[in-house]
Amino acid sequence: MTREGQALFVGGEWVAPDGGHYPVTDPATEERVGRAPEASPEQARAACAAAREAFGAWSRTPPGERAALLGRAAGIIRDRLGPYADLARAETGATTGTARAMQVGVAAARFARYARAEPAEWPIAPQINEAGPMGKAAVMGALAVRQPVGVVACVTSYNNPWANPAGKIAPALAMGNTVVVKPAPQDPLSVYRMAEALAEAGVPPGVVNVVSGRAVAVGEAVVGSADVDMVSFTGSTAVGRRIAEVCGRDMKRQLMELGGKGAALVFDDADLASAVAGIGTTFSFYSGQICTAPTRVLAQRGVYDRLVERLAGYARRLKVGDPRDPGTVVGPVISAEHRARIESYVELGRREGAVVVTGGERPPSDRGFYVAPTLLADGRNDMRVAREEIFGPVVTVIPFDDEEEGVALANDSDYGLLDYVWSGDVARAFRVARRLRAGGVGVNTVGRNMEAPFGGFKMSGVGRDVGVYALHAYSEVQALVWPG
Repeated sequence: MTREGQALFVGGEWVAPDGGHYPVTDPATEERVGRAPEASPEQARAACAAAREAFGAWSRTPPGERAALLGRAAGIIRDRLGPYADLARAETGATTGTARAMQVGVAAARFARYARAEPAEWPIAPQINEAGPMGKAAVMGALAVRQPVGVVACVTSYNNPWANPAGKIAPALAMGNTVVVKPAPQDPLSVYRMAEALAEAGVPPGVVNVVSGRAVAVGEAVVGSADVDMVSFTGSTAVGRRIAEVCGRDMKRQLMELGGKGAALVFDDADLASAVAGIGTTFSFYSGQICTAPTRVLAQRGVYDRLVERLAGYARRLKVGDPRDPGTVVGPVISAEHRARIESYVELGRREGAVVVTGGERPPSDRGFYVAPTLLADGRNDMRVAREEIFGPVVTVIPFDDEEEGVALANDSDYGLLDYVWSGDVARAFRVARRLRAGGVGVNTVGRNMEAPFGGFKMSGVGRDVGVYALHAYSEVQALVWPG
C-alpha cells in the first residue's frame, strides 16, 4: 500500500479498486503526490454492506472499549504527526504549520476527545397516571437512552482531510455506529492513513470503511445504499441539497455542514487591531477555503475608511508562496479550476462596482495554484460577491449606518453558519449577536470553543455537532417506560 497504489479499505481488508487509480496533485508544485483508488459503485455498496454486517457486534461493544480504541488511534496519529502532516500539506497546499496543528493535530485531538465513555442514558422524573383506558392508576418511571443510528456515510470535504473526517468518525464510533467514509476526490490519501491508524488501533473488520473516487456514481452509491441509515456531509450547499433529496426519500438521518458567507459587523467603537487580525484569517487560513471565514465585512461608517486601509495593509503583508517555506502564510488553493473560479468572482466584483483595493492579480509563480489576498471595498449586499460563497482569500467590505441596518444586512443572506461582532460595548455586542440568524457568533473573536455546538441556519446546514452535541447527532433517543 504505497501512495502509488493505494487500495480501498473495505470490511477490514485492503482491496484493489475496480476503476484503477487517478493522480493526486500537489497544488503548490503541480506534481503528483500519489495515486488514489477509483472505486466502482459495486465496491461502494460492498463497503456499506460490510458496515451493516459489523454493526450488530460493534453496537454491543461496551462504550469503554470503544473509547479505548479511539484513544489508541489518537496516540498513533500523534506519533506519526510529521509524515502525516507532510502528506496533508502535499495534498491540500496547506502551510506546514496549518497541516501540523490544524489538520493532523486537530484530528488527533478529536479522537482523544471521544476516547472517554460518557453517559448514554438519563432518568426522567416519574409521572403519576390516573386510572383510565390505558390501565390502572400508576406511577410511571422512564429512562431516555441514546442508541446508535446504525451505518453512517461520512462524505467529507477537501479543505481538511484530517480534522473533518475525524470529527465525523470519532463520535460516530463512540456511539456504536459503523461508518463508510467517502473522502473528497482531491485529497483522499490522508483519509486512508487515518483508516490505517484505526486498523492498527484494533478497529474490527467492517466498522470503518473508506472508498474514494472522482466519479459522482461512487458517492451516489454510498448515499443511496439501503444499508446506510445516516449521511453526515460537509461541502457545498448545492451538493448537500442533492444528498438531502436522497435521504428524504428513505427517511435517512442527516447531518449537513454546508456553505457559509460569514458577516463580520465592525462597529465604530471596535478594537480595530482585533477586528483586522480576525477578519484577516480569511486571507491566510487555508487560503480562504473555509466555510466559517468572515468574508462579508459590514463596517459602520465612522470606522469604514480606517478598516479598509488596515485590512488592505494586512493583506499586502502576507507572504504568498510555497507552503513548505516557514515564512509562507498563504499557500495555494486546491486546483487550477478553483483558482479560475475565484478569479472570475474578483472580476465579477469589479463589474458590479466594487473597488479592488489590493490583490486581484495572480501572484508571480512558475507553478502552483496561487491567488493573491484580495480586498473589495465599496460593496453592496446585493452584489453576487457579497451573496455567494467564493471559498477563497477574498473579502468584501460593505458600509452601514446604525445597528438596525447592520443587523438587517447581516441577516439578508441565504447562509447562516458563523457571524462575528466587534464592538467595545460588550452589552451591545451580545445584544446584536443574539439577533443574528447564524448557528454561531464570535464576539470580538474568531476563536472557537471546541465543546460549543457547531452548525448552521438556513442554507448553511442541518443539525449540530462538536463536543457532546456530536454524540447527540450520531444517536437516536429511545424512551424506556415502566410502572413504578
